[in-house]
Amino acid sequence: MTTLQELDWDKSDGLLPAVVQDANSGAVLMLAYMNKDALAATLSTGRLTFWSRSRNRLWTKGETSGNFLELRGIAADCDGDALLVLAEPKGPACHLGTPTCWGEKPPQSAAEKLAFLGTLEQVIVQRIASRPQGSYTAKLLAEGNRRIAQKVGEEGLELALAGVAQSDREIIGEAADLLYHTLLLLKVKDLSLAQVIVELQSRHAERERR
Repeated sequence: MTTLQELDWDKSDGLLPAVVQDANSGAVLMLAYMNKDALAATLSTGRLTFWSRSRNRLWTKGETSGNFLELRGIAADCDGDALLVLAEPKGPACHLGTPTCWGEKPPQSAAEKLAFLGTLEQVIVQRIASRPQGSYTAKLLAEGNRRIAQKVGEEGLELALAGVAQSDREIIGEAADLLYHTLLLLKVKDLSLAQVIVELQSRHAERERR
């Protein structure tokens, strides 16, 4: 694997394309260019900085709009002539005001769709903190952890019954209900979806070794 110290800056006259990806959703946000100074500024400040070919200078994304991109990770490709940058956007990534430079709703990969579970988990965290009036989540929280656990059991049973005798659409709806209530139960127990995924990965790795 090519390290950042081994980048081939000479191949494209000192500029490397940098594909920026949302660290949470996986969505591709934008494409820009970095030179050595832009990469150094990004690493030192934690905010994505690029080389503007039109203005012929360094620019930090969000320097005028406030829509910064906070660095979460960066890697070089196998040839050392392109960068993949993971970032957390603090507003629209595009200067036109859209979430990405490919519009409001660019085509999503399966991984990006699955990443919505992380977004939903954060919404649940916000509901736990604010308990907004009229919120279903807030209502369940007021009823206590026992009720939340009971709802997980109820939704699991409803999904099982749907799998036997109902349509695909109804199965999907029941599965969505079960996922939501499971995420809520995890959060009220101070657990996370990431921990569940780590457990699944561990089990998979153990089976692969057998």
